[in-house]
Amino acid sequence: MSSHLVLLYTVVAFFYIISPGPAVFLAIANGITKDMRAVVSSSLGNIVGLFVLSTISILGLGALLVSSATLFFIVKIIGASYLIYLGIKQINISRKPQLFDQATDTKAKSKKSHWRLFTESFFVAATNPKPILFFVALFPQFLVVDAPIAPQFAILTGIFMTISFLSLCSYGYISNKASFLFAKKQTLVWFHRCTGGLFILMGASLMKLKNAS
Repeated sequence: MSSHLVLLYTVVAFFYIISPGPAVFLAIANGITKDMRAVVSSSLGNIVGLFVLSTISILGLGALLVSSATLFFIVKIIGASYLIYLGIKQINISRKPQLFDQATDTKAKSKKSHWRLFTESFFVAATNPKPILFFVALFPQFLVVDAPIAPQFAILTGIFMTISFLSLCSYGYISNKASFLFAKKQTLVWFHRCTGGLFILMGASLMKLKNAS
């Protein structure tokens, strides 16, 4: 692969990745209500999920998924349902009377296990068909057919995962530093309600996503 091709792919991937989506809002929520260790655990879960989707796509299963209306529908329903579940979960959190104490207690911020944060973010990434559409549509444009596929796959996927990890950590870091804005209980309550509403809207919009057939 030429350096020009790699640079072009990096630019395209960067602008796709930094656009707000479920993983970004999850990073922001973790940054505000928890700490940077939580953000890192969640971000790692996301990029592992992306690696799985990228591998599926490069093996040709992604193209099968995109072309099969039934398979695409199943993945779409699972992903949309999980986003809606996260949204309802956020709204329910806002109804808890101990919310303010948990937000202001540093120890409470780390109560949620890092493995749970990792798996939560992994599932958000792995059940989202949008990255599969991206990988299936984008990878063939940057692969050199005459050259070995495995090294090219490693480069393209590595770039995508690195940008994703840094992007999510940046969103989480900024929101963590701005968490003082949510010191008041009512502000935090509305944050969880708005975040929950956004997840539900993203789940509903995912339902409308169509495959390539």
